[in-house]
Amino acid sequence: MQKYLAETIGTFAIVFCGTGAIIINDIAHGAITHTGIAITFGGIVMSMIYALGGISGAHFNPAVTIAFALAGRFPAKEILPYVVSQVSGAIIASATLKVLFPENLLLGATMPLGSEIQSLILEFILTFFLMLVIINVATGSKEQGMFAGLAIGCVVLLEAMFAGPISGASMNPARSMGPALVSMHLEHLWVYIAAPIAGAALAIPTWKFLIKQQ
Repeated sequence: MQKYLAETIGTFAIVFCGTGAIIINDIAHGAITHTGIAITFGGIVMSMIYALGGISGAHFNPAVTIAFALAGRFPAKEILPYVVSQVSGAIIASATLKVLFPENLLLGATMPLGSEIQSLILEFILTFFLMLVIINVATGSKEQGMFAGLAIGCVVLLEAMFAGPISGASMNPARSMGPALVSMHLEHLWVYIAAPIAGAALAIPTWKFLIKQQ
């Protein structure tokens, strides 16, 4: 149960701080700025990896959990409990933000600025690179190396920095499901479930090919 609770707490922190920054930026008329939002996401991901990586592996992301299982670094029987824990943490975080900021309609939900296909492709590529970094810096399925948290946090920050205004740079189905389910803005949610899972899954055979000669 410690692992599942760690996944719930970590995902809660990421959604609460990250989408909270989006909400407060809207309310405060841009005081945090897009750069500040990207830094918040990268910083909280890095912090939670260092805080909880030794307990649960600090996945905080259903796409990452599924990809680790595909890589043979995570037991398949643990996928469902991990995903339930992650989505629960995200929903609780969004529900908390709804209580704090009831006037906000989207609660930081990821929405395509352009077409769904454009955001689908962006999210696929972003998650592919994120998972490629994670699988290379992780120890087993646990991102607890000295620089793992920094590397993963930086990828999240950089990808959120340039792609956030277009696709939302979710790279995480749980992060998108929490605000979407609580705000009931479900119209684009499939993009942010399908693309990250597919992108993370493709990173695994790519990683295996890159390391097989080493």
